[in-house]
Amino acid sequence: EVQLAESGGGLVQAGGSLRLSCETSGFPVDGYSIGWFRQAPGKEREGVASINSFDGSSIYADSVKGRFTISRDNAKNTVFLQMNSLKPEDTAAYYCAADTGLGPHTLAAMAYNHWGQGTQVTVSS
Repeated sequence: EVQLAESGGGLVQAGGSLRLSCETSGFPVDGYSIGWFRQAPGKEREGVASINSFDGSSIYADSVKGRFTISRDNAKNTVFLQMNSLKPEDTAAYYCAADTGLGPHTLAAMAYNHWGQGTQVTVSS
């Protein structure tokens, strides 16, 4: 069974950093593309970053380029999202998800079919 579990959220001041972890089970972490998404109250779920299963390449939303970095540790079956220079507008529930399909690497949430429960990130001004 494919499972994902996020951790590492919390409260941080603007300009600070957090590292989110997504521990996977039921499949090798490099077997599927893994993405990070976020959803703020009253807003649609937004793709933030994703790491490709095939070659480990990554894609990012324009809003986080240069500030967030996605990486994975195959030995620990874990994908990380390092978030630096955080802004109040980064406040949201963050989710990781796995894309087990055969489509192109994407940040579109509809392509991801296994989701974790989420972890809250709050950035104070």
